[in-house]
Amino acid sequence: MNIVILGPPGSGKGTQAELIAKKFDLYYLQTGKISRELAKKDKKIKEIYDSGKLIPPQLITMHVIDHLGDNKPEMQNILFEGFPRFISQYEALEEFLKNKGDDIDAVISLDISENEAIKRISSRRICEKCGEVYNLISNPPPKGRCKCGSKLIQRGDDNPKSIKVRFEYYHDNTEKLINYVEKRGNLMRVDGERSIDVIFDDIVARSKNEK
Repeated sequence: MNIVILGPPGSGKGTQAELIAKKFDLYYLQTGKISRELAKKDKKIKEIYDSGKLIPPQLITMHVIDHLGDNKPEMQNILFEGFPRFISQYEALEEFLKNKGDDIDAVISLDISENEAIKRISSRRICEKCGEVYNLISNPPPKGRCKCGSKLIQRGDDNPKSIKVRFEYYHDNTEKLINYVEKRGNLMRVDGERSIDVIFDDIVARSKNEK
């Protein structure tokens, strides 16, 4: 089973992706992590990433395919988070999987408002050592630090200006992809402004009903 999870910045894609991958025993492909690794190695990519803009689609597609070739060569039972973002990427992924004898089984869209996204993202903090993610509102860190004792930092693109840019890219690209998939009848729209557990239970229940 291959699942794609989509949504605007701050919609909780990463949190739900981890839960879904564990529940259905899927390989979790986290495109954001791949992008951050690229940003560490390339100054130009870091400038793009920190500004909230998207890394060129051809470049990220190449790195995603390379990553899967190294870590999941059979290309089955994968949860894609943060990829694809464009209709062209979706069609390329679909064709690629079909050539491997598989398909995209479900596409999940987590829907939240821009105001809610800005509030969530501006409150997000990450451990500089272990990478644990906290939210000052919904999931505050114990005693202001990570549970491992290390300092918490704010990601370079987690500021209102960059978030606005990321939303512009979302409306221009990913939102069009979501509408494209919905017209094909392969989309599960989910209210992303509820609690983490309620959203997850909703996704699991609907996924079982659609099997």
